[in-house]
Amino acid sequence: MQIMKVDPRALKENPDRMRQSKSSPQADALMLATIKAVGIVQPPVVAPEMDGGNGYIIDAGHRRVRLAIAAGLEEIEIPVADAANDNGAMRSMVENSVREALNPVDQWRGIERLVALGWTEEAIAVALALPVRQIRKLRLLANVLPAMLEQMALGDMPSEQQLRVIAAAGQVDQKEVWKAHKPKQGDTAPWWQIANALTKKRMYAKDASFGDDLAQAYGIEWVEDLFAPADQDGRYTTNVEGFLGAQHEWMTNNLPKKGAIVDVNSWGQPELPKKASQVYGKPSKSDHTALYLDRDGKVQTVHYRMPETAKPKGTAGNGSVGGDDDAIATHKARPDVTQKGHDMIGDFRTDALHDALGRAPIEDDMLMALMVLAFAGQNARIDSGADGTFYGGKRFSRHAVGLFDEHGKLAFNQDALRVAVRSVLIDVLSCRRGMSNSGMVARIAGEAIGADEFLPNMGSEDFLLCLSRQALEASCAEASVQPRQKVRETRAALVEHFATEHFVHPSGRFAPPADELLDWIRAGAAADVIGTGSQDDEDGDTGGTTEEHEGPVEEEAGQDDLHDAEVDDGHDQDFDQRAAA
Repeated sequence: MQIMKVDPRALKENPDRMRQSKSSPQADALMLATIKAVGIVQPPVVAPEMDGGNGYIIDAGHRRVRLAIAAGLEEIEIPVADAANDNGAMRSMVENSVREALNPVDQWRGIERLVALGWTEEAIAVALALPVRQIRKLRLLANVLPAMLEQMALGDMPSEQQLRVIAAAGQVDQKEVWKAHKPKQGDTAPWWQIANALTKKRMYAKDASFGDDLAQAYGIEWVEDLFAPADQDGRYTTNVEGFLGAQHEWMTNNLPKKGAIVDVNSWGQPELPKKASQVYGKPSKSDHTALYLDRDGKVQTVHYRMPETAKPKGTAGNGSVGGDDDAIATHKARPDVTQKGHDMIGDFRTDALHDALGRAPIEDDMLMALMVLAFAGQNARIDSGADGTFYGGKRFSRHAVGLFDEHGKLAFNQDALRVAVRSVLIDVLSCRRGMSNSGMVARIAGEAIGADEFLPNMGSEDFLLCLSRQALEASCAEASVQPRQKVRETRAALVEHFATEHFVHPSGRFAPPADELLDWIRAGAAADVIGTGSQDDEDGDTGGTTEEHEGPVEEEAGQDDLHDAEVDDGHDQDFDQRAAA
């Protein structure tokens, strides 16, 4: 090696240089300022031309030569190295790797350049102190679209898993996906979206039960997965249909005695025959075997047991079946109204109740009583500041805000109060089946304000379909309509009759049965008294209640008629009001 001074403009660039990614403008500006201030600290390395020319080719230091020209230097000192057989490929790669870590794209290009010059993967790994597996991983970049490589060369690299998916896809698929997800200038690429778009279902050879003969018959070609652990079979195929077909044929050829091939449900569980119970322990000889494919395409085996066939009762030895003269098959009578009919009744009641609350004449005292009943409904969820249990109250606050003036003072007239109370009752009371059902209180309220008058005509085909034969015939008797021999004819006659008349089925009226109403009243009164006594006992506070509350309440005696219950003078005012009610 010799040292000589040359004009940097006379040096020729090496077309096979290692680092092809451009440096950042900030790094170039910093090096240019350093060269202007102190010159080139470490001179570039050149070598004579190999093709018979008398010039010099840069082996290392292309950037330093370029910035020396930009700094206006006339001459620079350079060491001239002997020409290498590989045109300085390995020397350039080692020099660049030591100076600054190469990005994977430049590193891959250098590896491919060395391979083209005759270097083996093992020799490259030894020279660069890298594992052979890492060399093979980098060589996967040869399968990446050039446009993606340009993005990766800017430092925007996908993760290892994403790179694995991208490299496994074809160039045509990569081009289409890159066209759809290409980032704007200066932005990073959405590699996770690109990888997801290129992801294909892989079926692995380690999960296959079939052999090479079936693999060849179904056109399955195994591809080596270089990212798989070294001690595992990483071969896979994307021919999912062929893989599953070969697995099915293998199961058919190897089906055991008392065996069957079953499908799987949406949760990946085998669908066993009806009444079959899966055997989780050691199967017996009489048990059956089911083969199925799981979500990964593996052949799975389960055992199941079928119930024994029960012999008919009364079977004699000669095969005759003896009958019991006293045994009479009882047919379950159809209810008068089906579940759908009750749903329709609930909707009819609710709409009529709301119409009555909105338009029917109601006295102020009745409105207040209805308000108490409404908030006692089983569907009411009220925010309260008394016990810390809070539920949504925005539904009712929109009615209360109309009772305040612009200064936040509670100021309203009787008309505004009546409108607010009616609106709250409409939101609270409901006869619909489900979560919003207020229960008994809604029916009591509807009867109290005459909501039956607002019920619609139930003599329609849809509602009469919900009635049994007995209920239809009872309706015919009330309407003076002759029942027909067939149910549909009777129904059609009722529909025709009620086309001009208003019909309300007795089950749809608001008035609750007397026994259910009394049971509801008894349950509410007993629960209230018992709850008061328990609270008094726990708190030990006798200031709010008198001694008469400490005794037990006899529910059996005097409960048939609430008016027979004696009210002691020591009861507080609230209890007197409840007893009077």
